[in-house]
Amino acid sequence: MRLAEAAAPPARVRVDGHLRQPLEEGWEAASCAPDAHADPAAAGATLAWHPARVPGTAAAVLRDAGAWRPGEPAPDLDAHDWWFRTRFDAAPAADGEQVVLALDGIATVAEVFLNGERVLESESMFTAHALDVGGLLRAGAPNELAIRCRALAPLLTVRRRPRARWRTKLVDGNLRWFRTMLLGRAPGFAPGPAAVGPWRPVRLERRRALAVEVGALAPWLDGDVGVLALRARLRALDGVALEAAELELAGPSGAHRAQLALAPAGAVGTVELHGELRVADVARWWPHTHGEPALHDVRVHVTRAGGGAPLTVALGRTGFRTLSPGPSPDHDVERDGLSLHVNGVPLFARGAIWTPADFVTLAPDEATLRRALEQVCDAGMNVVRIPGTGAYESPAFHDLCDELGILVWQDMAFANLDYPIADERFRATVAAEVAQVLGEAGGRPSLAVVCGNSEVEQQVAMLGLDPALGRGELFGELLPDAVAAAPGVDAVYVPSAPSGGELPFRNDRGVAHYFGVGGYRRPLDDARRAGVRFAAECLAFSNVPDEAGVTAALPQAPAGVGHDPRWKAGVPRDAATSWDFEDVRDHYLHELFGVDPLALRAADPERWLELGRAVTGEAMAEVFGEWRRADSPCAGGIVLWLRDLVPGAGWGLVDHAGTPKAAYHHLRRALAPVAVWTTDEGLNGIRVHVANDRAEPLRAQLRVALYRDGEQRVAEASATLELGPHATAERDVEALLGRFADASYAYRFGPPPHDAIVASLERDDGAPLARTLRFPAGRPLTVEPPERLGLEAHVSAQDADAPTVVVRSTRVAYGVRVHAGGFDAEDDAFTLEPGIAHSVRLRPRAPGATFAGAALSALNARGLVRVETAPEER
Repeated sequence: MRLAEAAAPPARVRVDGHLRQPLEEGWEAASCAPDAHADPAAAGATLAWHPARVPGTAAAVLRDAGAWRPGEPAPDLDAHDWWFRTRFDAAPAADGEQVVLALDGIATVAEVFLNGERVLESESMFTAHALDVGGLLRAGAPNELAIRCRALAPLLTVRRRPRARWRTKLVDGNLRWFRTMLLGRAPGFAPGPAAVGPWRPVRLERRRALAVEVGALAPWLDGDVGVLALRARLRALDGVALEAAELELAGPSGAHRAQLALAPAGAVGTVELHGELRVADVARWWPHTHGEPALHDVRVHVTRAGGGAPLTVALGRTGFRTLSPGPSPDHDVERDGLSLHVNGVPLFARGAIWTPADFVTLAPDEATLRRALEQVCDAGMNVVRIPGTGAYESPAFHDLCDELGILVWQDMAFANLDYPIADERFRATVAAEVAQVLGEAGGRPSLAVVCGNSEVEQQVAMLGLDPALGRGELFGELLPDAVAAAPGVDAVYVPSAPSGGELPFRNDRGVAHYFGVGGYRRPLDDARRAGVRFAAECLAFSNVPDEAGVTAALPQAPAGVGHDPRWKAGVPRDAATSWDFEDVRDHYLHELFGVDPLALRAADPERWLELGRAVTGEAMAEVFGEWRRADSPCAGGIVLWLRDLVPGAGWGLVDHAGTPKAAYHHLRRALAPVAVWTTDEGLNGIRVHVANDRAEPLRAQLRVALYRDGEQRVAEASATLELGPHATAERDVEALLGRFADASYAYRFGPPPHDAIVASLERDDGAPLARTLRFPAGRPLTVEPPERLGLEAHVSAQDADAPTVVVRSTRVAYGVRVHAGGFDAEDDAFTLEPGIAHSVRLRPRAPGATFAGAALSALNARGLVRVETAPEER
């Protein structure tokens, strides 16, 4: 029998007296041929079972059993049925109780059995289910729960389906009929493992006294007054009437309460309550780069007949902010591009495409998730994009984005394919999915953009078809209407990324996917020439990981970088192309560093890797420097992507284990809320750009210095800058110096007058805020003994939790890396100005890590330099 589904309020809702029993223990899993077993009894008697973790996946079962490891070719998990089973103790529902089996997500076509009864059939990885099972639970005996995930491969071959109007090389075209994640099924950049299994939590909820059936939370601003509107439907489970309700808001704006109106609704014992609460001078929520992400707790206190203490319904946290897609009401995103304004302030929105923090289980613990999102903040990023090729994220993820001040660009889980929205069954599945996603998003200040899909319109247009085919009813009507009607959802709707302009993939209109610099191997100045308004995806490079990441990809043969199939498995490529993104990196290695990458790889693979680590980060930092200029039409960019899915040189700014790559640090300096950078304007010299995104004014000294032969300072000047909140400034190097110096070495009236330009932003007391170096005559790649550079370092504070390394050199030390086992440097891959000390704090990768020393390397230094203990400790 199939059970009726119970009401499932947003996961962050908590009710006094309700008990949640996570079903995480005792799980086992096994695979079999498709349709070999139709019920759990038959499966249990014949299959070979392995321990399983739930939430988790079939890939995690194989990994934990030692049958497969990340980095090896992924098994075809779609070729088999997968069974998961466990036992648990739980009594049937008592009077006045409702017992609900909550299944927050099963990938993909699945059946659920409780005590031998089939209670659910599901066809979507993205739909949560809540089943009233109180009458099926056993008293005095363990309950048996089994989940069958049907093999998807045979289902993809089913005939008699309408033909698609276009095809894609990204994935199997028949996946358009199934609501599942494309990552793990995309040859070239995410071939596996596919998502199979109960990837979201499974739990038993014992609801007592009161059930929350519907809830809608809508915060908004009326001038400086915060307004919180609430509508909810409550049902008394024990027959005790609900007499009154009060809405409470508590947080940085103080504690406030307001009475709610109650009215009977539907069944006996059910009431609908509604009302609003107003708070003058409410503390606003900001992205972390621009202010404090102020959050307020929301509760409803319900009084029942007969006296007694009120029951409390906790509705999570919310924030107050305004959001608009541009500076004026007539701003058209498809014409003018996206320019996010929060609380009336224009943002330079920057971030990365989000990929699962644990691609194997799809269920990272909260500490892993927090660390990944804190890396976003530490990098100066203020937005993450959840792509249409991926899966919707957990409530814990969105809670953290609210808390940390990270904006979320949420793609609906559609990409490239021609989805059969005219099919009634598919349409109903999508409608339930959209309602749940938007229901969870209500009241969340971090949600900024809802995008209909990834690259559907581009896919159509690049095949020479009418781009309007890609818009259609689903993305042109159903989804925008759902977003507009969703209570508490204040987000910009973008129908597709990219979109806008005469063709959806043109960069100078609408929302772009920009790969001019990157996949299309354009010169760096294309970042300005392209006229990008907003890059929702950009700058895909094969970013080389550090030594541990290389070893993870090639554990037995590290010399195989560049050609070993295991290495190439970690390098992304577009389907059906003869090149990959390592070729792209090599192209820029030649263009920017002037080396022959093939010859270098053959002669010195370690040097090839080191220069490869540097070149992609430098290229990305240059592009963002162009886009972040005050005169740029660009209002933001989102890098493809944040974290690698498998070991190797993937698109990730951090590797598969979460360790930042050199590219991450280059971007971190370019995207910092308080930043200084330069642009080469050719015959117009070198421009210095300063940004102060913070909510506080900034007074600082801007210093420029020119060096010859890597150590001789030939010119220097400084000026006082006073920037208001959320402000920028520009200065010309030669104007600061008060004379012509051929700063960009564009006139070339002789040998270069200098080879390095430093721009430094410092507090009045000399404390550094930001620093950047530019090499107008070419990068200092000649390798010298470290003694020649005067490169040295010592530990200034022997704090085992977070030691600090102080680095200095007498000559320019280029591309300095800090190597400390078990620790990550907060700043890395940096360049030292001669004679100026630079302090780098080290963070442990895991609790309890013990600092055992460190060493330095530099791109222009031979070998490693040992980090000394502090002078007083020698």
